[in-house]
Amino acid sequence: MSGKTSRRRQLLQFRWKEYGMGYLFMLPWMIGFVAFVAFPIGWSLWNSFNQVFITSEGFKYTWVGLSNFRRMLVENNAYPIILITYLQEVLLIIPLILIFSFFVSLLLNEKFPGRGWMRALFFLPVIFATGQVIMELFVQGAGELPFMEQYNLDVILRQYFNESTANMLLGILGKAVIILWYSGVQILIFIAGFQTIPKTVYEAVRVDGASPWESFWKITFPGMLPFIGLNAVYTIVDLFTFPFNPVLEIVRNNMFSPTTGYGYASAMAWLYFAIVLVLLGITLWLTYRATKGRGELR
Repeated sequence: MSGKTSRRRQLLQFRWKEYGMGYLFMLPWMIGFVAFVAFPIGWSLWNSFNQVFITSEGFKYTWVGLSNFRRMLVENNAYPIILITYLQEVLLIIPLILIFSFFVSLLLNEKFPGRGWMRALFFLPVIFATGQVIMELFVQGAGELPFMEQYNLDVILRQYFNESTANMLLGILGKAVIILWYSGVQILIFIAGFQTIPKTVYEAVRVDGASPWESFWKITFPGMLPFIGLNAVYTIVDLFTFPFNPVLEIVRNNMFSPTTGYGYASAMAWLYFAIVLVLLGITLWLTYRATKGRGELR
């Protein structure tokens, strides 16, 4: 028994010598994660199963189980509709951002005069159009496309589509500027991805007689699949935390409402968070499946 204890102690000493310095460097991050991330998340999850009242003595909790989730989905008609509508818009905007950033980065990866300035130009919105700046731009009307009113697209879309589809398409067109403003990081990631593909591969297939179209589908696109998945994950997180997100707005409104409070708002936020996690999981799974056979992910 003493031999096992001695070996265990020696193993712990060996691991501490090998990894102890790394753990010490990670300690500030671990403390910050527990204090500012893990604890608020756990407290929010606890709130979602309680009815929370603010009294003179502090917070008062009354356990209600899944009542907040049931009220949110059954009794509240506004939240599920807003959630589904925004989810439909995001699922349409994400592919548009990925397609736009992919082909722009494909052009910016070519050699031409002023390439560095053009790359900086596409990245400028990432610096300026963030947080309060983008909110102020939208308030002043800078985020709208003028041709929507000039060509009376509202009437045209409502003429050929039903009410819900027309509203969704109008919402997407109204946010079309976001496709440009929210593509800067994706363009940089795609450019970095293009440069990971060896030039010798293109030279070899060119000698074999492959056309540019064939080399794109056989070499470029398969080699960019991991970066497409990475950009899809980034875009999902970016859009679901958009400043004008109506879902987050209704969560904030219910948080400070005397009839609902923190518990009800926490249940709303956790349903929203679960949907985002499911989308991220599906994206990562599709990326893994698409790149598994090519040995890109290990």
